Amino acid sequence: MKKQQANQQFNVPLPTPVFQGRKHLRIALVGMPNSGKSTLFQAVSATSIQTGELAGTHLTYGECPVQIGFDEARLVDLPSIQSLTNLSREDLVALQYLLWGDQPPPVSAHEQGAPPAPFAPPDVIIQVVDATALQQHLELTLELSQIGKPMVLALNMMDEARRKGLHINSSSLSEQLGIPVVPTVALMGHGISELFSAATNAVREGEYPHPQRPDDHIIKSLQPLRKALHEPGLQRAFRVPYYFLLMQVAANDRYFMDELQQHFPERLPELLELRSAAEATLPRPLEQELHADRHHRAATLYETATRLGPARQGHGWRYWLDELFLSPHWGLLGSLAVFALVLFVVFEGSTYLDSITAAKLIDWISAWQPETTSGVVGRAVADGLIGLVGIVIPYMIPLVLLLVWLEEAGIMQRIAFVVDRGFHKIGLHGGVALPFLLGLGCNVPAISGAAAVASGRDRIVASLLITFVPCSARSAIILAIGAKYLGGIGVFAVFMLTMIVIAVLGRLLTRRYPETGPGQVIEIPPYTMPTANALLGKTWMRTSDILTIVTPLLVGGSIVLALLTHIGADNFINTVFTPVTSWWLGLPVVLGVPILFGVLRKELSLLMIYQALGSFEIGTYLDWVQIMTFLIFLTFYIPCISTFAVMLKTIGRKDAFFSIALSVGVALLVSGVIRVLLEGVRWIYV
Repeated sequence: MKKQQANQQFNVPLPTPVFQGRKHLRIALVGMPNSGKSTLFQAVSATSIQTGELAGTHLTYGECPVQIGFDEARLVDLPSIQSLTNLSREDLVALQYLLWGDQPPPVSAHEQGAPPAPFAPPDVIIQVVDATALQQHLELTLELSQIGKPMVLALNMMDEARRKGLHINSSSLSEQLGIPVVPTVALMGHGISELFSAATNAVREGEYPHPQRPDDHIIKSLQPLRKALHEPGLQRAFRVPYYFLLMQVAANDRYFMDELQQHFPERLPELLELRSAAEATLPRPLEQELHADRHHRAATLYETATRLGPARQGHGWRYWLDELFLSPHWGLLGSLAVFALVLFVVFEGSTYLDSITAAKLIDWISAWQPETTSGVVGRAVADGLIGLVGIVIPYMIPLVLLLVWLEEAGIMQRIAFVVDRGFHKIGLHGGVALPFLLGLGCNVPAISGAAAVASGRDRIVASLLITFVPCSARSAIILAIGAKYLGGIGVFAVFMLTMIVIAVLGRLLTRRYPETGPGQVIEIPPYTMPTANALLGKTWMRTSDILTIVTPLLVGGSIVLALLTHIGADNFINTVFTPVTSWWLGLPVVLGVPILFGVLRKELSLLMIYQALGSFEIGTYLDWVQIMTFLIFLTFYIPCISTFAVMLKTIGRKDAFFSIALSVGVALLVSGVIRVLLEGVRWIYV
């Protein structure tokens, strides 16, 4: 009974229907110029956007998939539009898409060329409005409400509105319009998650805008024309709500009047006569009367929902944190501050923890040099377990704890939002930014973190690229050797080369995995202080499974490599690696063993280099070209066995083995090219 109750606690009912696969939603972003519509689109867009021109125009649209919780949608960013009446040819095509998409009505049968856009009409419209100029935008809202589709109003730039003393009651406006009204600040990510949730719910619940009728005196004058237009033949021909057709004919809209002329020439004189009769009862021309009435109704909506008051004075700590993490001016600086914190944990905190745990265990066991096979196996098991301690205690636990804390506090989501556009350049979303940084400490928790925040292609590509991030062990080798023999410029060059290789590989891998991941609606949660239970629970959840996979591979690999050494396979290993070490990299043959043993733990490579050369003074045996070549090779060469183990779990066997082939290929190619270039430089200057 208790087990059943526990299971019931985790059963979260999904809203139905769920919009996935062929039943995905299609959402159109509509707005007047400078409303922030394109900013909103970019904030949630996929890494690859389909762009094109609306048929017969030079106006471009953008379209991409977006994941909204469990729902999937295709988001269309349409060109800006001012009104729906008497449009220019180019603006008219945007209206035609909203009405019909790629399914033109019978009245368009005579038109040549393709439909406005090569996809279906939208299921829901999101109108993005500038909250600081709300009244003007509400006139377009009143027109859009007539075309018979669910709508959501995005009150964008709310931060600017508050600064100007505009206090907008979104609930009151929503009640009057009959549509969800969501305050947003698209530039900083606020309200975006709520906006798209409202859009999916509007379709799911079948919520349509309230009828926004003109004043009674206009309705009365249009009654005869309304009856004449309310017939099945016209409805089938235009496939628009009859009230929208009435307003377009009443406004003497060029497009609709031309279509009536071509398809219903026998009816047009009657309709024109009824329109003239309606106009005769009004103080102004009918088109002007309709515009004035719409302007008046928009002003009334604005006045009832908006209160003018003093501009917001003073700001709390949450505002300033958002300025630091989300502001277009300071957001990158805030992200760099968090990155600096992670670097401090890696190179100070984790290094200290390593010195009092794994390093002491290594010193303690170093005196044990068994000669029997059983003793060698025992020492190998101990080395493997010590290697596990060296990964888990200094790097995995602190870094995963830090990652979880950043998530729970609401900071990681803000960083993901800020760096999202930059990560799009390598085909990824900003959500993987912190896992990449965690890779500077250890690739194991970094790949685990990427698996937690990404899926599908993004998870695979991020995991493959993270293996090229120089972990603390590889960084230690670079700093220990490079700083001594190559100087600061040499060390800087190695790390810069790493960044370049990751960027180039990101572009290439997106071609190997061409399927585009959907855009992410990143929720910007409120700041919270994480609880100990949440931190420990999520940390354990993300590390427990890894330990069960890493431990046997680490111990098993240690045993295999120790037995190879025990049976005197050193010369054989060096001979096998001769094509790599001597022929390709121009290094001493004895460095084959350090290269092979580096797959167990990268720190071992440094110790074994000293052992293989018989000296701590590497510069005596290797010149600066050889040192640079060797460092670059070790930086990109196969990640340690622990990293490979976690990749098996997160991306599968096929891609994990592809990662090995990729790292070997990149290490050989880049180090070989660098060797040739450096030899050329030396030949020129010597």
